[in-house]
Amino acid sequence: QVQLVESGGGLVQAGGSLRLSCAASGSIFSINAMGWYRQAPGKQRELVAAITSIGSTNYADSVKGRFTISRGSAKNSVYLQMNSLKPEDAAVYYCNADRVLTPVGRHDYWGQGTQVTVSS
Repeated sequence: QVQLVESGGGLVQAGGSLRLSCAASGSIFSINAMGWYRQAPGKQRELVAAITSIGSTNYADSVKGRFTISRGSAKNSVYLQMNSLKPEDAAVYYCNADRVLTPVGRHDYWGQGTQVTVSS
């Protein structure tokens, strides 16, 4: 069983910064990519940023230049540094592990979500 545990959400003023962390645990042979998604009330879940096992990154246009995604040295963790936060960044942020190879096959996994609130 693979688990993703997130941390780092909270309340911040507009213009401030937060750093989200996500660690995957379990019987993991490899992870194709890890990323962060977010879902605001009444909206669909959207990709914020993703990073592959070889370090290629992809960002939503709305966060380019403000957010930075990175992976830990063990490759089973991912971080999202969020700077210059705006009220429209407020959402529940979910960690995703894409095509995780385990003894029972290859699956995607999600974290439980962490709330980011940005006050104006």
